[in-house]
Amino acid sequence: KYYDRLKSEDPHRSLFFEASLNAVGYELLFDEKVDESIAVFQLNVKEFPDSWNTYDSLGEAYLNRGDKQEAIMYYEKSIELNPENENGINVVDRLKSE
Repeated sequence: KYYDRLKSEDPHRSLFFEASLNAVGYELLFDEKVDESIAVFQLNVKEFPDSWNTYDSLGEAYLNRGDKQEAIMYYEKSIELNPENENGINVVDRLKSE
């Protein structure tokens, strides 16, 4: 709620560093707190919508949850933003062939 209030007051204000949010998301993911990691990665995507890495990380979290369609969607967005994202390309190819 606090985040939403601050963003509504100043939509261009950056409240986080992309790398810091990503680190928190991965820490949660490594602790098997997948839903919490998804929430953090979603916030990172919201805060940094032009970063291919935020979508890649969110795709990985959805893959860990077993949600292949969501994972593919976010990996594909990552690849759209960075066509050289070999990891994303390999994951999407593998998921689509399963």
